[in-house]
Amino acid sequence: MAEHNDTIYALASGSVPAGVAVVRVSGPTVRELTIGLVGVLPTPRRAMLRTIRTRNDLAIDSGLVVFFPGPASFTGEDVVEFQLHGGRAVVDALCRELNTFPHTRQALAGEFSRRAFDNGRMDLVEVEGLADLISAETEMQRRLAVEHSNGGLSALYSAWASRLTRGRALIEAELDFADEDDVPGSVSDQVWDDMELLSTELDQHLRDADAGEIIRDGFKVVIAGEPNAGKSSLMNALVRRDVAIVTDIAGTTRDVLSTDLNIDGYLVRLSDTAGLRHTEEVVEREGIRRARQEIARADLVLYLEDRSVVAQAHDVPAGALRVGTKGDLQPGSQGTYDVIISVETGEGLPELRQLITTALLSKVHVQSLAIPNRRRHKDSLTQCVRAIRTALLDSEKPLDLRAEDLRVASDALGRVTGHVDVENLLDVIFGEFCIGK
Repeated sequence: MAEHNDTIYALASGSVPAGVAVVRVSGPTVRELTIGLVGVLPTPRRAMLRTIRTRNDLAIDSGLVVFFPGPASFTGEDVVEFQLHGGRAVVDALCRELNTFPHTRQALAGEFSRRAFDNGRMDLVEVEGLADLISAETEMQRRLAVEHSNGGLSALYSAWASRLTRGRALIEAELDFADEDDVPGSVSDQVWDDMELLSTELDQHLRDADAGEIIRDGFKVVIAGEPNAGKSSLMNALVRRDVAIVTDIAGTTRDVLSTDLNIDGYLVRLSDTAGLRHTEEVVEREGIRRARQEIARADLVLYLEDRSVVAQAHDVPAGALRVGTKGDLQPGSQGTYDVIISVETGEGLPELRQLITTALLSKVHVQSLAIPNRRRHKDSLTQCVRAIRTALLDSEKPLDLRAEDLRVASDALGRVTGHVDVENLLDVIFGEFCIGK
């Protein structure tokens, strides 16, 4: 069983072989362990070139050693990093030697970050931001992750938590010392004015939650339409490689096929779906059912119509962009389209990408990236607003009950940063990290 007072180690850099490998060690025996390996405890926060040896005095490698004394380290404990040549045998030899020291073991996934959280070096929002920063693939994902991992969002929540705490304190003072001269009467009136303002601020903040989720998880664009409308061809054209199988046979696409695009620094998740039509074929019907599910979950639907054939009656999803395809062929009938394209000639493709970009930006126009980006953030903040509004709703309700509503609001806000009742979340959150972080 993993013990919190163990010293832990792991490869903290990319997989080997590599030019350089960094092995991180954290825990109560770091000082003794470091002296055992390099013969001296390096000057804090200064890289020192040392020969790393086994306790039998056999050289493992020569590399840089950096010592970070706690509590001013990533984990809040003593930490040492060994920067070695990135060969698999070199790293394995050091790890084998580390494992010979008492109470020393390989770290679990996310255990370094878990210790940073437990030791007060990071809160949950900062931890999640760090995980997002490691996995960021687009510029906007990086910016959002940096804002969260650097504490920008946490500072906002901390300020709100302080206002709730102050409000509760003033109410308690009025309840407990109402007859004392140094406690002015009706101080709670000041509290309710501020709580009204706070609920408005939280409402505005929650309105940006969808934008945060889109930046982090991607803008979901679904390509839909009847069979042979050119859906798979369009997908291949947008991503500029052959992702989907293209044939003249109706019903070739039977399942949802997804790939990612980077548009203006935003992640766009593009999905090709089965052609929408009535059919008795069992597999195709399942594909159509899944297509309709994807359409319902989409941020934007591109509804493709083959303009080279006679137009049929179409059940176009609300808010979809109508795209006329095969623009290089003679039109079979006239229709009203947002854009006409041809994947053969490239006609209309730049205009279509611009329409996708415009639809995306209409959903993520935020002034700041200090915004929630996870469902759990949104749920807890919604509970916080609901509790504040409950306190504000009935001014005739006893003051102690209204104070209890503010306590509920404070606890809900605290669950976002991990200051209240989050034990059941921790294993899930830290389990998403790679070993060594």
